[in-house]
Amino acid sequence: MRRVVRGFWGPRPESADALAGRWQRTLDGLAALVPQAADAWSQVHGNGPATAFTPEGDALLDAVRTAQSAADWSDLTGTGLRLVGTGTPGWEAEVSGLAGGRPEFLLQSLAVILHAPDGAPVPEEDILTLLARVWEPDFGDVSDDDVLDALEDEAGYAVGDPVVGRTGYLSPARAALVPEDLAAVRQELPGGGELLGIAAPGDSAAVVRAYERLREAGALAPLPRPMDRAVL
Repeated sequence: MRRVVRGFWGPRPESADALAGRWQRTLDGLAALVPQAADAWSQVHGNGPATAFTPEGDALLDAVRTAQSAADWSDLTGTGLRLVGTGTPGWEAEVSGLAGGRPEFLLQSLAVILHAPDGAPVPEEDILTLLARVWEPDFGDVSDDDVLDALEDEAGYAVGDPVVGRTGYLSPARAALVPEDLAAVRQELPGGGELLGIAAPGDSAAVVRAYERLREAGALAPLPRPMDRAVL
């Protein structure tokens, strides 16, 4: 089954060292949470084949600096990396990020796409908590193809809109707008923000209802454009 765990935020300029540190904590956290999918890593490039990648020493810092040395790189966009982890047959984790920039319209993001055998337990909420802790996003979600299709078809969701999935994360200002009667399990995270347990796998209708309720309450209002801050 394919699962998507994501975090999004606005402009937050950061140094190469800071970005490499966040990436290192992300990969270390994934190795602890889903070691089945993180035995070996490779880096996917815009041109040419993927190359083996060992996230040790200065490897991540070198990767960030290499990305920033590309002819078309701009700090207005951010620095992108894409890594794929493999391990036990049937398991794979793809981690892609665009971060450290000061864009006016394009959100910064970190996404984990996890492939696991049907029926295998996956710590989805723990992975979203990891992304919230490491990247300090404005909002985040745990979704799958059925959930995203339902949100687009039934609730008018469009790519780039703030969103929650079966599990959602909201930054402190957004969490303050969550209705008290929302049908979700709310968990405050250290440092602020909340994790929302909304629905079990397969219950896309509950996700749509929660998404619409949160949007009506203003908790999923988009960042103003042009963007001038990382979180609401």
